[in-house]
Amino acid sequence: MIMKGQKISDRYQLIKSIGEGGMANVYLAYDTILDRNVAVKILRGDLANDEKFVRRFQREALAASSLSNPNIVEVYDVGEDNGEYYIVMEYIEGKHLKQLLKKRGKLTVSEAVDIVLQITDGLSVAHDSYIIHRDIKPQNIMILENGLVKITDFGIAMAINSTQLTQTNSVMGSVHYLPPEQASGKGATLQSDIYSIGILFYELLTGKLPFKGENAVEIALKHLKEPLPSIRDEIPNIPQSVENIIIKATAKNPKNRYVDAREMHEDLKTCLDPARANEEKIKFKYQEISDDTKIIKQIKTEPKKVPEKVKENKVETNDEVIVKKITGDDMKKQNKLLIILSTIFISLIIVVTLVFVIIIFLSQRKDIIVPNVVNMTPSEAVKTLQDAGFTIADEQDNVASKEVEVGKVAKTSPVDGTKRKKGSEVKLYISTGDETILIEDYTGKNYLEIKGSLEARGIVVNIEDEVIEDEESKIENDSIVKQSVEKGKELKKGESITLYKAVVGIAYPDFTDGTYTVADVEDFCTEHGVHLDVVYTISDTDLDGTIYEQSRAAGTPVKNGASFVIKVYQTDNTPVEPGCDDGLC
Repeated sequence: MIMKGQKISDRYQLIKSIGEGGMANVYLAYDTILDRNVAVKILRGDLANDEKFVRRFQREALAASSLSNPNIVEVYDVGEDNGEYYIVMEYIEGKHLKQLLKKRGKLTVSEAVDIVLQITDGLSVAHDSYIIHRDIKPQNIMILENGLVKITDFGIAMAINSTQLTQTNSVMGSVHYLPPEQASGKGATLQSDIYSIGILFYELLTGKLPFKGENAVEIALKHLKEPLPSIRDEIPNIPQSVENIIIKATAKNPKNRYVDAREMHEDLKTCLDPARANEEKIKFKYQEISDDTKIIKQIKTEPKKVPEKVKENKVETNDEVIVKKITGDDMKKQNKLLIILSTIFISLIIVVTLVFVIIIFLSQRKDIIVPNVVNMTPSEAVKTLQDAGFTIADEQDNVASKEVEVGKVAKTSPVDGTKRKKGSEVKLYISTGDETILIEDYTGKNYLEIKGSLEARGIVVNIEDEVIEDEESKIENDSIVKQSVEKGKELKKGESITLYKAVVGIAYPDFTDGTYTVADVEDFCTEHGVHLDVVYTISDTDLDGTIYEQSRAAGTPVKNGASFVIKVYQTDNTPVEPGCDDGLC
């Protein structure tokens, strides 16, 4: 149960709930290490119990964290705390496009073009790394007061793709923007995002959704079968160039759409130029998926009239009628049986023939060599492999590599140089860089900044106070004065470093070294505003007045108003009463 004020991973202090969804709840939180507000998205309980979903969620969110663009909400951290899986993101003070549309109804052409330009600019960075959002919709597009657009929910959108159509409380928001290929159960591609942007563009301009229905299945079928309503019916004077962009983006055949967000972005940049206002309406190169739904009307037939001659040819006796009826029924049964047996026999022949043909086809497919795509960007690698005749696995994995730059292909499975049948699937492994961390000289820097940076990279950071008593010193409080690991050394994830932060002021001396008296301690505490308690311990030794313990260690910074306890030996000089033996009366 998530509670206001709860601290996640001993770092993110939850302030308030700022949103609830079918997949996760979002909270405004305070990052206690980096001293900033963040948005923490915590997976809904039932999804958090799905191990496969959680693994995909973490992997995809980490991939999304590598994206850097002003139009993408930055992902800072991904983690788990007591069974709660979360993403920490940049906190945006703004509203999503659905809220803007509810307020405004619809936008002007120039406003809508500007928003879609920013969306495609952000998605271009993702598509360059072959990262597909898979859930572009107004609720996942934030807009700030200054008009800056931010795409959010990369990690969770990619993770929910495989279970989306089974999430009743979330699918209705997403199915309105669902590409036909996903509606038919096929995998998403870069062009799937393009289709969703096209539907969003239509909605921004008209204030309406092109396809509506009573349930998700009905809407999905319309995406598959029905043509997009003409935007000129809503906006007669819209430039033809803008309509062409929407028509191309929402093509039912992905081959007729833009290749990726970058291509669509380039087209949008000039769509409002006067020279393009009356360009020809776009015509598709490839055949679109059939959107005709033919309804065959049921034809009612009148019962056939029996000719008069037949009527006259009657059977005279009841016995003859019965015999003819029985014979007719038997013939019908025999015919039906023959038809069934013939159908089964023909079906078996067809199945055996198909299996035989498939076996021959597979055995005759040529072996091709997996090309070397190491050090390529994911998009370059995908194109190279597809040109060679391979298909690409939907999922990618991350792998550490000292040799390959972060974000580029580190290896493939199967590895390059091996032979596989044409059409075989190849999986890409993307480099996360060298997992060892090169330690720098952190002296003079704020310890909170360095601690957060190192911990984000998997290093355990310990903090110790170092009191600076020199009043002339220019060292600032909380700055690092020394470190346990020298500059130039390398640490692996899980290894630790100690940072010593400056505390400018006075430190407690070692009052137990035998040179201090109780009076010395009293003077010290009075001078620095410390509350002193002296605890005496009876001792029969000659250590009377010796301070043997103090509550704050030597070197600890002195703070005004603090409490301080010392323990002192005291000799028992109580006189023995007459008549008492061994101290017992």
